[in-house]
Amino acid sequence: MQARRRTPGVVVALLAAVVFASYGKAQTQDWDAVVDEARGQTVYFNAWGGDLAINRYIEWAAARVREEYGVELRHVRVTDVAESVTRIIAERTAGRASGGSVDLLWINGENFAALKRAGLLFGPWAMQMPNATRVNWQGNPSTMTDGSLATDGFELPWGTAALTFFFDAARVEVAPKNPDELLAWIERHPGRFSYPQPPSFLGSAFLKQMLLALSETKQRFDAPVADDFDALTLPLWRWLDRAHKSMWRRGRLFPQSGPAQRDLLAIGELDWMLSYNPAEASRAIRQGEMHAGIGALYFDAGALANSHFLAIPYNSGATAGARVVANFLASPEAQARKADERYWGDPTVLDLDSLGADEHAYFDVLDIGPATPPPAKRFLAEPHPSWTTRLEQTWLERYVR
Repeated sequence: MQARRRTPGVVVALLAAVVFASYGKAQTQDWDAVVDEARGQTVYFNAWGGDLAINRYIEWAAARVREEYGVELRHVRVTDVAESVTRIIAERTAGRASGGSVDLLWINGENFAALKRAGLLFGPWAMQMPNATRVNWQGNPSTMTDGSLATDGFELPWGTAALTFFFDAARVEVAPKNPDELLAWIERHPGRFSYPQPPSFLGSAFLKQMLLALSETKQRFDAPVADDFDALTLPLWRWLDRAHKSMWRRGRLFPQSGPAQRDLLAIGELDWMLSYNPAEASRAIRQGEMHAGIGALYFDAGALANSHFLAIPYNSGATAGARVVANFLASPEAQARKADERYWGDPTVLDLDSLGADEHAYFDVLDIGPATPPPAKRFLAEPHPSWTTRLEQTWLERYVR
């Protein structure tokens, strides 16, 4: 009988189970040695520096790891992490095999793929972190793969983006939780629903969310597009063909971006908007940009999600310090502060059900905004990038006249 093929996510989950099952006294002693080695090290953390709230969060984390572990964390603020990737590659070309200028990276997507393909990452190390046992590996497939590429322990997940449906609760009395219920609502309320026009980021995300929610073979989308594209996407096009007839502007015009759709909800022209940040509506309400009474939901099939990660370059001179910092950033304390909308509002990668009472308490006291949903229970991993390209092309051919 032919062996059943395992997807990258399943393989990583099995690996996680094996590693965590063996985590005990010996591993604790190893971690103690890493902590001892890290004391006195300086970690240069290359991370996007374009948001004041994020910069302040990293400043807070730097103070905590200095106090608790004696590690000096320096935030190297970059406008694009590709700059750091280019620098690492240049150092390899120059023969700088140790003492590199980058010790820790905030990274995902093609930048991770480029470093992994070139063998320029330290590790694998992520599964050996004590706080890795708290990550929601099983429930959130996006923690296992990065842009459909298995992380193989070279990255530790740091945060998750989850596609969230926001709605005017005064007009949407019973929130739909699946494509059929949403279609029924759209047809009962003509002109009140739309989505950003693909290939805008959120427009394409909506297509992928609906494709996965309508499909019974979700794992197929982990692999590249093939000859079965038409058959597998037929339910999506049928759903859109019917829904567009009752959408805003009868599906002939679409908001050009996520912010444009948010503005239409704010002025009452639409009853819905989409966002990858579950805290977006709450922040808009706090800032006086949107009225109160906004609800939020995820589809029962799961929220389309992607994660961002922490990685260590192969030539870091402070690999112990980098691991200590990464492990702290994945701790319940740091993850709860990161999820707090007063400081960042970025959803946690942790499995809250796995936390002890003291650890869960960090999340119990969060200042959650009036329109922010509880953390999603189920996640849908992004399809292989080739699906995005083909979906966008086909959508434009079908609906742009």
